[in-house]
Amino acid sequence: MHRQELIHPLDFTFYPILAAFGIPVNLLAIAILSHGKCGLTKCITYYLVSMALGDLLVIITDVILYKIVYYYFRSSFFDTTAMCRLIIVLYASSQDCSVWLTVAFTFDRFVAICCQQLKTKYCTEKTAARVITVVCAIFCLKCIPWYFAFGPRYVIDNVQWDCILTQQFSTSKAWAAFAWSHRIFTPLLPFGFILLFNILTVKNILMASKVRRGLRGCNNGDNHNDPEIANRKKSIILLFTISGSFILLWTTYLVYFLHVRITNAFYHTSFNDPLFKAQQAGSMLQLLSSCTNTSIYAITQAKFRKEVRDAVKYLFIRISKLIKCKNS
Repeated sequence: MHRQELIHPLDFTFYPILAAFGIPVNLLAIAILSHGKCGLTKCITYYLVSMALGDLLVIITDVILYKIVYYYFRSSFFDTTAMCRLIIVLYASSQDCSVWLTVAFTFDRFVAICCQQLKTKYCTEKTAARVITVVCAIFCLKCIPWYFAFGPRYVIDNVQWDCILTQQFSTSKAWAAFAWSHRIFTPLLPFGFILLFNILTVKNILMASKVRRGLRGCNNGDNHNDPEIANRKKSIILLFTISGSFILLWTTYLVYFLHVRITNAFYHTSFNDPLFKAQQAGSMLQLLSSCTNTSIYAITQAKFRKEVRDAVKYLFIRISKLIKCKNS
C-alpha cells in the first residue's frame, strides 16, 4: 500500500493498455446490463452492474491516477501529498468494494441455487440494492484510516510531495492490526468465501441432479432433455466463470502476500529478484481481473453478445452518418 521504489519498464506499457481496454469494456457492460435486455433477473443485473462499476473505479483510481499519473506525470498536482493520500483511499475503497461485491454476488447465487426457502426473500432486487449499498458504505469507511497512515516523502518550498508510510505506522501495534485486518478482508476472506460457496453449490447441484435423474428414470445419465437441469446449468455457468476468474487472477497476489508476511521480505533490490517479479505479476493479474467480467458475459450470455453486436452496429451507423454529413 505504498509507492513502489522499483518501476519495471513493462509497467509503462502494461498499465496504459489496461486502462485503454478496461474503461470502455466496463462502460459497455454497464450500459448493456442497465438496458435490461440480457434475459437476467433484476437481482442479478444489480450485482453485475455494481461489479462493473466497481471494476471501472479500480481502473480509474488505481491504474490511471495511482500508476499512470505517477509514472508519466511526475511532480504534477496529483503527486502532492494531499492528493496522493486521497488517491490511496479511493483506490483501496474501490478495490475492496469490487472484491466484496463479487462475494455478495456469489452468495446470492448460492442462496438461489441451494436455499430454496430463503431464495424468495433474499434473491430480490430490493435486497440486492440494500446489500450493494451496505457493502460499499462499510468498505469506503473502512479505508479512510489509510489517509492518515501516510505522510510526505519530501518537502520543497513548503509544498509536501509524494507519499510514504509514517514512522508511527511502522511502530504502532494499532496500525499493524489495521494493516493486517485490511489484508484479511481483502483478499483472504473473499478468497475463502468464494471457494466455500462454490464448493457448497457444486455439492448441492450434484446431489440434486442425482435425485432428479432417479426420479425421471434417467439412470443412464442422459438428462439433456430435462429442462430443469438445462436451466440450472445455464444459471451456474455465469457464477462459476466469474468466481473462477477471480480466484485464478488473485492467486498469485495472495501467495505473494502470504509469503512476504511470513518471511518479512518487504523490500526488493532489483528487477531480477524473484519476489519483485511475483509482486509485479500478482499486481498485474489482480488489476486484470477488473477487465475480465465483460468478456465472461460475452462468452456465456447469448443475449449479451446480441446487445454488443447491436451496440457496435449502431455506433458504426452513427459514425458513417456523421462522416456523410461532414462530406456533404
